[in-house]
Amino acid sequence: MGRWIEVADGVLVRRYDELDLSVGLVVGGESCLVVDTGGDAGQGTELAAAVREVTPLPWRVALTHSHFDHSFGTEAFVPCAVWAHRRCRADLVATGERQREEWAHHYRERGEEETADRVAAVRPVLPDHLVDDRAELDLGGRPVVLRHFGPAHSDHDLAVHVPDAGAVFAGDLVEHGAPPQFGDSFPQHWPAALDGILALDAPVVLPGHGDPVDRGFVREQRAELATVARLCREVAAGTLTPERAVARSPYPEEFTLAALAR
Repeated sequence: MGRWIEVADGVLVRRYDELDLSVGLVVGGESCLVVDTGGDAGQGTELAAAVREVTPLPWRVALTHSHFDHSFGTEAFVPCAVWAHRRCRADLVATGERQREEWAHHYRERGEEETADRVAAVRPVLPDHLVDDRAELDLGGRPVVLRHFGPAHSDHDLAVHVPDAGAVFAGDLVEHGAPPQFGDSFPQHWPAALDGILALDAPVVLPGHGDPVDRGFVREQRAELATVARLCREVAAGTLTPERAVARSPYPEEFTLAALAR
């Protein structure tokens, strides 16, 4: 189960213990926007019911990226408009089956058969409203801007900016409580994407995992990611060994090696 945190009037983040996940809700005068949907139909159904406790308004969905924990709960919300970056749709087509199998296996290994069954049963919903660099939604007197700042955590990260609330849902461009995940990442470009987040000048930043943070936290993470990007360049150029890069990294060995592999 999750819990709501209201960070501004009509802007809420729902926190879950599982994977330390954070999803969002933006309420306008005529409709609302659900930001990410959880990792299976059960999580999506719980989230949909929680949204209905906040507002009866019709919803739309925005996906920050294609990873299962952010997108596999969407079937609980359709039919509705599902917004995402164009490559998010392509990635769900290319990797949806593999993600489903890998994470179902993960939960079975942990003895969580019910969760594994739910993940195994997911048929990912493909976004039908596709964004390249920018799109603006009107929720009824409340504009919401979807922004893509280039490859970073994935090649299709989408930030959801709520200008009148001074808040931005950053997805996994920002990680709180754990190091950034580099499995599908573009370490050399990630700092520039965080420059894009910082340029929005939003006092409240909502990570895809962990609690709300401020601009100072994002600046610190940007500096750490810039260090990782530099280490990746030096290893690629042959001027630094992977072992020395790990020793100099702000992140643990597992995460640093994943970044170097990219």
